[in-house]
Amino acid sequence: MLMKVLFVDNYLVLKMIHVLSSMVLIGTGAGIAFFMLMASRSGNSQGILMTANNVVMADWIFTAPAVIVQLISGLLLMQLLGYSYTSPWFVSVISLFVLIGCCWMPVVWIQYKLRSLAEGLIVAEGSHYDLLVQQFRTWMRVWMLLGIPAFMSIIMILYLMIFKPIAVI
Repeated sequence: MLMKVLFVDNYLVLKMIHVLSSMVLIGTGAGIAFFMLMASRSGNSQGILMTANNVVMADWIFTAPAVIVQLISGLLLMQLLGYSYTSPWFVSVISLFVLIGCCWMPVVWIQYKLRSLAEGLIVAEGSHYDLLVQQFRTWMRVWMLLGIPAFMSIIMILYLMIFKPIAVI
């Protein structure tokens, strides 16, 4: 009840917070994917390591808080607008949100793995280096394969959020 009283007169502020956090998610996701992909394609172990460090940090500084803000502000907006938690719209949105989380959780672990492999590449020699390169490439493929459906799901949620093509009540 207290949260409702706080935001009744501030609907537009809450909506702005919700929209901004979605922009952070989309922007950070696209940026992380682009820079990690470009670094891995460079073959420069030092560059890959630096990028992997920044990717891990960006996920904790930007992505994780934005996910929390999205969930809280989305639920508050639902309550404020009187939308039903059993509506086809909400079931679609929350299902996509869960799918994104199921993709993102292993992606975070993989980012740590990629960073560790990049550290190993810097000091590795000979056949050990070749093995690490192969492992790195394999984990990068998995990372991308999980990132694609997660990113597409974010875009789908954005579409549902803006157009509301199915019932919200």
